Amino acid sequence: MRKRFYIFFVARDEAGQLRKISIPVQYLYVLLAGLAIGALCLTGIASSYARMLNKIAHYNQLRTEQAQLKDRYSRLEQVAKERDIQVASLGSLASEVSALYGLKSNPAMVTASTEQIQEEQVHSSLDQLYALRHTALSGAASVGISLGLTKNSTTADWIRANSAPNLWPVEGQITGSFGERIDPFNGEGAFHSGVDISSSVGSPVIAPADGVVTFADFQGGYGRAIVVDHGHGITTRYGHLSSFAVTAGQSIQRGDTIGYVGLSGRSTGPHLHYEVRINDVPVNPYKYLRLTMAKLGGFAAGS
Repeated sequence: MRKRFYIFFVARDEAGQLRKISIPVQYLYVLLAGLAIGALCLTGIASSYARMLNKIAHYNQLRTEQAQLKDRYSRLEQVAKERDIQVASLGSLASEVSALYGLKSNPAMVTASTEQIQEEQVHSSLDQLYALRHTALSGAASVGISLGLTKNSTTADWIRANSAPNLWPVEGQITGSFGERIDPFNGEGAFHSGVDISSSVGSPVIAPADGVVTFADFQGGYGRAIVVDHGHGITTRYGHLSSFAVTAGQSIQRGDTIGYVGLSGRSTGPHLHYEVRINDVPVNPYKYLRLTMAKLGGFAAGS
């Protein structure tokens, strides 16, 4: 016979009599099971609510970061626009300065609008400004203008002209030309690889352009000679000197005294033998003799 279990509750009714209420124990199990299920449901709800709060916090953080990125992008976009406007202004200024000197302008910067300005145009404009500043500070602008390099020329032409040996190395008259001539010692035809500039013994010989002294010593018929490397394959040579003012390996600038006129070596009298060589091939120096120290604030050289 199956046993049955009951739970009794004793209560007093309105008449004051005790009453007994019996509840089967199975109902208690059902109640406990219901409470357990309810607790699990509450736990799940609480967990879901916590996850939802975490997602909301993460979403709010992402939205804040997005707003910050949008603000930064707007500021960078404004900076970029301001930079383009500044570059356009710089390009216009460079074009105006170039036009003032009669130089070729950069057509890309003249016709481009603010929206069309590209990176290479930015660099081109700034390079043009830097070139103008460099030519002004280095004296290349003065050299280019004095040589007539204005119309249809560029700042690069000025810089190349400034690096060329275009300054008279000594004051005096040209007494020996470049090319074929009669050798004064044997009366036979000979090739003269430079020009002879007549001057008195001890007259200073100046550098016609910036460069590096590669030779300063006695050299056969040249007597005491100096060789200067000006870069770009251009060298100059000075012969029949009486003494040196520089040594091999020394860097020099246009107008520096490098030696003194003499009559050492194979010479009929005091003068400077002056050569210009391109890739070690002698060329006529006379076409380079464009400037005198008088134009640069120094002595005047005859021609």
